Amino acid sequence: MDYEAARQAMINSQLRPNRLIDERLIEAIDRVPREAFVPKELRGIAYVDEDLPLGEGRYMMEPMVLARMLQDARIEADDTVLMVGCTTGYGAAVAAALAGTVIALEQDPEFVRRATETLAGLGIANVAVVEGELAQGIPDQGPFDVIILEGAVAEVPETLLDQLAEGGRLMTVLREGGIGKLTIFTRVGGIGRRTIFDAATPVLPGFEKKKSFVF
Repeated sequence: MDYEAARQAMINSQLRPNRLIDERLIEAIDRVPREAFVPKELRGIAYVDEDLPLGEGRYMMEPMVLARMLQDARIEADDTVLMVGCTTGYGAAVAAALAGTVIALEQDPEFVRRATETLAGLGIANVAVVEGELAQGIPDQGPFDVIILEGAVAEVPETLLDQLAEGGRLMTVLREGGIGKLTIFTRVGGIGRRTIFDAATPVLPGFEKKKSFVF
C-alpha cells in the first residue's frame, strides 16, 4: 500500500475541508506515519476518517478530531504538553513536532511499551511515555501549557484542570446528555470553556458518567 498517498488523501479530503489551516500542524501530520502506530492488520485502514479500535476498549482518535484538538490548542514551540490516554503514541508524535516537550500518559502497560518503542524507532526524542492513572495526570511534572485528552469524558476531573498553567489550554470531547462536543478549557485567572463542534469520540475508560443513587 502507498501510505504516503493515503496520508496526502487524508490531509486533503478529511483535514483541510474541516478547517485545518495551520500549515505547521499539517506538515507535522504529513511527516508522522500513522500506520506505524496501529496493529499490522489495521494498517490498510490507518487513514480512514473514523476512530480505530486498538483493543482493551481503546481507540486511536479520528484524524480530523485529533487534528482540530491540536490546532485549537495553539501549541507553541516552547510549550510543555500532556497527552492523556496516549495509547500507541500517535497523537504524542504529532504534538512533538509542535511543542518543546510532550509527556504522554498511559495506564495500559502494553500500550506504554508499544508507544515507547514506536516513538524511539522514529527518532522522536522529545516525548516521554509515562505509565499512570489517566484521571490523576502527572502533578509533579506540571503545570502544563496544554493538556490533550485523547478520548471523550463525561466531565474533566479537577485534578487535571489544576495542572493547567496560567494561560493553559485543555482539549477534550465532553459528553453531556449523550452528545460529544469538542471543548476547550482555558485558565485565565479562573477556568473558562468554549464548545467547538460535535464529535462522536469514544469515551476514555475511567471517565464515564458516574452513576447517581436515587433514595
